[in-house]
Amino acid sequence: MRIAVLGVGLIGGSIGLAAREHVEDVEVVGFGRDPGRLRGAVELGAIDRAADSIEAAVEGAALCFACAPVGALPELVRSTLAAAGPDCVVTDVGSTKQDLLAAIDDARFVGGHPIAGAETAGVEHARADLFQGAVWYLTPLPHSGGLLYERLHRFVVEVGARPVAVDPATHDRLVAVFSHLPHVLANVLASQAAGRLGEHGEALRQVGPSFRDMTRVAGANSEIWTDIYRANSGAIVEEISAFRRELERVEELLAAGDVAAWNDRSREDRRALLESAVAGGPVHELRLTVPNRPGIVAQVALELGTAGVNIVDLALAPASDMRSGAMTLWIAGDAQAARAAEVIGELGFPVAEQ
Repeated sequence: MRIAVLGVGLIGGSIGLAAREHVEDVEVVGFGRDPGRLRGAVELGAIDRAADSIEAAVEGAALCFACAPVGALPELVRSTLAAAGPDCVVTDVGSTKQDLLAAIDDARFVGGHPIAGAETAGVEHARADLFQGAVWYLTPLPHSGGLLYERLHRFVVEVGARPVAVDPATHDRLVAVFSHLPHVLANVLASQAAGRLGEHGEALRQVGPSFRDMTRVAGANSEIWTDIYRANSGAIVEEISAFRRELERVEELLAAGDVAAWNDRSREDRRALLESAVAGGPVHELRLTVPNRPGIVAQVALELGTAGVNIVDLALAPASDMRSGAMTLWIAGDAQAARAAEVIGELGFPVAEQ
């Protein structure tokens, strides 16, 4: 299988390394604006070869990844779709989704966003294990091709990530609180502390590990993050407002000296978040019969994603008359499998556990 990576930086390079390590019989072709970076990507093994144009990169490709700053993605995706074949699935890795999905209307496109990365940038920091255990959001269009979605879903699983289908608006609200807001707070905290240097000098330079942890992402790559802040400003502002209200409540608790319960609850909230990320259990195989119509895979995946059900893997098998088909889903955990069967039943599709 040939994979095209358009933009070979940290994420694009890691996709190439992961594909070459985990996907059988794969060729990774890279394209980008910087010939030196492309040569470095070949030397590092992130891509097999470099192409001199988008057209050359996507020729014969089954899967294309658009890896660019959010603001550049609409034009890059449009150019990629214009050059790609009819059976090629095109995806992206951008941190916001609503603007991009509003600009693209092609059944071959499935939005994507791996929740993985680092404060460092560049292909020299790429890692084959970057996506191991990471959530990889998928935001298919209502009419995205089912077989193409299956191919992308399978790739995400093969490189060790956990694909989760979600609609663009929900995606942008989620990343605003667990990704974008932390960057905002890190910037504010770093600047606030720096402002104290004139008052306390060397005493402030001896910062503790908690400060270093909290500000690790401060001032992250401006080429990427300026676009993110602009594209998701509405959701980020909402989360800043909610955060401000929480800080005002903490002010009241501090004034009253009543902070023990607040601190304990935060510890329990964090534990619940961490436990939810590693929850598993036995894998259940669910088989459902669905009509063979455009968008049916996206509909099922999005409904399950909205219900909090993680699809470990999926497979499609159309009937001989092509009017219907079997969709097989593998779901981890007894509770999630039961919830999946309930949601599928509500959609009106017969489902059985194998």
